[in-house]
Amino acid sequence: MLIRCIGAEWLKLRRSRLWLILVSLPAFSMMIGCANFANNLGVLQNEWYSLWTQVSLFYGEFFLPILIAICCAYLCRLEHLNKNWHLLLTAPVPVAYTFIAKLTITAVLLGFVQGMFALLFIGAGVAFGFGYEPPAELAGWIVRGWFAAVAIGAVQLLLSMRMQSFAAPIGIGLCAVFVGFGLYVAKLGLLFPHSLLTLGMGVLDQQALPAAKLGLFYAMTSAYIILVSALAIRRLRTADAAA
Repeated sequence: MLIRCIGAEWLKLRRSRLWLILVSLPAFSMMIGCANFANNLGVLQNEWYSLWTQVSLFYGEFFLPILIAICCAYLCRLEHLNKNWHLLLTAPVPVAYTFIAKLTITAVLLGFVQGMFALLFIGAGVAFGFGYEPPAELAGWIVRGWFAAVAIGAVQLLLSMRMQSFAAPIGIGLCAVFVGFGLYVAKLGLLFPHSLLTLGMGVLDQQALPAAKLGLFYAMTSAYIILVSALAIRRLRTADAAA
C-alpha cells in the first residue's frame, strides 16, 4: 500500500513544471558561483576546493533550501484545493503512509538535484582546466548534503501540510536560511537542519569532519527526520482528521 501511495505522489509530478525548477536552480547557482570564481582567480588558487567554496555557497546556503521549500509546497498543493485533505484522510490508507510517501518523493527529487549538481561541478572543474579528478571529499559533501536536505524537507512538509498558502512555507524556509547561518557562525551548527546542511556540504569549511562530529551530524539529522515525521503524522491523525 505504501508503494501505491508513493506511486500516486509520483503521478502528480509527471506533467508538472516542477522539473524546470529542479533543473534550473542548481544550474543557475552553478553559473553564479563559476562567474564569481572566474572573477577572482588571483585570490582563489586552490582549484577544485576554491571552486567548491563559490558554487556551494550560493547553492547550499540559498538555492537548495528554497528549492526544498518549493518542492514540499508543491507536493501539498493539490491536497489544499477543495479541501482534498479530508478526502485523502478518509481513504482506506494509513495516515502515516501519506506523509512517508511525500517525504520519499522529496528525498528522490533531492537526490536527483544533488547528483545533477555534482555533475555540473565536475563539468565546471574540467572547463576551468583542473583535470578529471574531483576532490575525494565530493561524494561526502553530496551525500551529507542530501541527508540534511531530507531533514529540511521533513520540516517543510510539516509546514506545507499545515498552511494552505503556497508562499508562506517558502517564506519561512527563507527565514530559516538566515537562522541556520547564524547558528553555524555561533558554532551551533548541529542544532538546526539548515546549519546541518551548511556543515554537511562543506560550504564554509571543506576540511573533513572528525569522526565524533560526523557521528553527531548523522545522529542529529536522523533525529530531525524521525521527530518531525512523527509530529507531522500525529497532527494528520488529530487536527486534520478532527476538522
